[in-house]
Amino acid sequence: MTTKRRSIAFLINNVVGDYQSELRAGVERAAEAHDVNLLTAFGEPITARGPGEVDRSSFYHLVGAGGVDGLIVASSTLCYLAGVEGMQAFCASFAPLPVCSIGMAIPGVPSFMIDNALGTEISVAHMVDDHGCRRIAYLGGPAGHEEAELRAGGYRSALAARSMPHDPRLFARGAFTIPTGRAAMRAILDRGVGFDAVVSANDRMALGAIEVLKEEGRRIPEDVIVCGFDDAGIARFTKPSLTTVRQPVKRLGGLAVNAVLRMMDGEAAPALQLVRVELTRRESCGCGYHSGESLAPPPPSARGRPLPLADQRVLLERALMRAVVVPAGALDGWAGDLLAALEAELAGLKGRFLRALQDLLDEARREGVVLDQFQGVISLLRARVRPPPEDGDEAAMTDALEQLWHASRILIGSASVHVEGQQRLNVELAALDVTYGARGFAACLSLPVLRGLLASELPRMQFSRVAVSLYDDAQRATMRPLFLMEHGREVEVPPVSFPSQGLAPPGFLDAAERRSVVVLPVAFGDVEKFGVAVLDAQANEMIYDVLRLHLGSALKAASLHRQVVREVELRERLEQERVRQESHVAARIQTTLVPKRLSIEGLELSAIMKPAAEVGGDYYDVIPTPGGGGWLGIGDVAGHGLAAGLIMLMIQSMVSALTCNDPAASPARVIAALNRAIYKNVRDRLERDEHATLLLLRYERGGRVTFAGAHDDVIVCSARTRRCACIPSSGVWIGALPEIGGMTRDAELVLQDGDVLVLYSDGVTEARSPQNEQFGLERLCAVIEAVQASPVSAIRDRILEEVEGWCPSPDDDITIVAARYRAPG
Repeated sequence: MTTKRRSIAFLINNVVGDYQSELRAGVERAAEAHDVNLLTAFGEPITARGPGEVDRSSFYHLVGAGGVDGLIVASSTLCYLAGVEGMQAFCASFAPLPVCSIGMAIPGVPSFMIDNALGTEISVAHMVDDHGCRRIAYLGGPAGHEEAELRAGGYRSALAARSMPHDPRLFARGAFTIPTGRAAMRAILDRGVGFDAVVSANDRMALGAIEVLKEEGRRIPEDVIVCGFDDAGIARFTKPSLTTVRQPVKRLGGLAVNAVLRMMDGEAAPALQLVRVELTRRESCGCGYHSGESLAPPPPSARGRPLPLADQRVLLERALMRAVVVPAGALDGWAGDLLAALEAELAGLKGRFLRALQDLLDEARREGVVLDQFQGVISLLRARVRPPPEDGDEAAMTDALEQLWHASRILIGSASVHVEGQQRLNVELAALDVTYGARGFAACLSLPVLRGLLASELPRMQFSRVAVSLYDDAQRATMRPLFLMEHGREVEVPPVSFPSQGLAPPGFLDAAERRSVVVLPVAFGDVEKFGVAVLDAQANEMIYDVLRLHLGSALKAASLHRQVVREVELRERLEQERVRQESHVAARIQTTLVPKRLSIEGLELSAIMKPAAEVGGDYYDVIPTPGGGGWLGIGDVAGHGLAAGLIMLMIQSMVSALTCNDPAASPARVIAALNRAIYKNVRDRLERDEHATLLLLRYERGGRVTFAGAHDDVIVCSARTRRCACIPSSGVWIGALPEIGGMTRDAELVLQDGDVLVLYSDGVTEARSPQNEQFGLERLCAVIEAVQASPVSAIRDRILEEVEGWCPSPDDDITIVAARYRAPG
């Protein structure tokens, strides 16, 4: 039966940064050596709710409960908002899992720290004992930060051990950043107190101090010598390069892995283990990369010349080991191996030394050792090694050794440049990948678009195995997968929810081979948490942090877009409901005002008004007058809905009142008077700009029809010829202008016995077929001519039938008025 591989979770604030990167590398290497799975989780601050309390809803608690067997907490990177008590509660919240801490001593939790106090002690000792400084300024870290306080304590202890007073004027605090280092240095300078050296609690503040000192005209190291702490990558490349205390950060990671594995096996781990630090001397203190000659005195020689290699082998090996800062447990026996190769070279095996040096540089590069340090090794060998005494041609051998040292320096320089160039290239390539991907993430407005972008961009970022899952409930107890990738290809997402503690869909983290993954929260800020992403751990470290930010931003944008869409849809539904309600009211107005009885002497009348889905403002009326005459009216208010219905109501009321008051009135004058009232009401009271077509016809019993206004043509189908004549109206719209009297004229037509008069709205002639062809006036006339002899109700119905057949879903009202004239007698 196969035993399940054990898993460790490593919790840290970020994977980007000199300290974080090296610490993660140490944990990763140790996990690989012990064949255990590693889940590196980062990206969320630790907050304490109160003394001894911690927020248990944090993303890290999902990781801790997600099937791991132990945890390593990089406490020094997570403690800023929680402090020691908060971190103690945080670690205790994972019980009964074994937990250990790196970078902070936490009561009740096995902790691993560098000897912070020793680091500043050896810095001060170097400045005082080796350089003779007497007034040493100190740039400390934030008050209450454990490591910062330990380093400040080391500074005070070193002064006290040398009977040197601690001057508070030479002490200032920063926040471990270059800007705060500048500010702290200026604060000391402003106090007007003299100093000849500066020790800083970290490298970045030291670099900020150097900038300020240069601005003040002080030379480094001639006027002031400076020392930092941490040996960050930037410390090697500044001008001058920075003397600093190097932390064995990788060793801390390895020790923590070993401890948590022992705890998983039931063994005890030390409550606190301090790891020694070492001083790396560079240009800012005047030492530069020391050659090692000062590390151990050369062995005595009767003639004052270097002894043969064999006579000083042990001392020389020790000197070489001290010349290069190497992580503990790395490059075991390298100095002895290199000296053995040199002995073989001196014995005549040409090329042995350079091959051994190349192998050493390759291994040192893999371990993260600064290769430039080996220039000091060559300087030391050149000073200490001489040709074998039995060699007869000492001059030739000396020349050969000089060529060997020269070739060695070239080899080291080339390897160092290659390493730095490769690192820069990797960063540039990662930056390009992030830049291209960022443009896509910025435009993601939906989850399908985001999935497509992940499928195209993640393989280019060197990811091959990815799971992105989103919370499925308000309590964030379950998740549903959004995106899955296996072997660099997107795979189908299973439509299932799973417990959030699983981090990824079932089976994703289960594999026969060892797994190392990075787990990060998918969130926007510290409040809006969307889900969790699990990615393989082989990509450039900067990509993880940028991807975390872009994923959270993309999901926030998609969420906002969904919210906007929902609001728009809601507004559209409300608007549609409003229009529906208005249309219902307008339809009631429109249909209620239709005359119930169509009766004018001498006219057989039939009419219909059929409102569309969005009711417009069609109007028709039949008004008999005393003496056997009457009025016919037809019109159409532009627009739809309630406003159109109200305007149509105004028109009907005014026409009825004006014609009843003066049955023999001029249609043009009625139109002009009506327009003045409509224009004022629509503009001033309704605050709208609608207008309407309107045609009024005054019928006399003898067949004369006087008409005025602007509407569709009047159709008269002759009983004698059975052909239609289209008589245009020549007025203007009502409501468009304040005064139209000068543009409105009466016109006349005369009906003969049996003639058919047809009035209609544009819903008839402008009805469109599925092919977008209008029904048209010509087709309407053809229909009328075909049924001219039929009763007017049949004519009306036939027109309606043809129009509806032409356009099954009319989008405008249809109004038809048909009248047949019967002459007197």
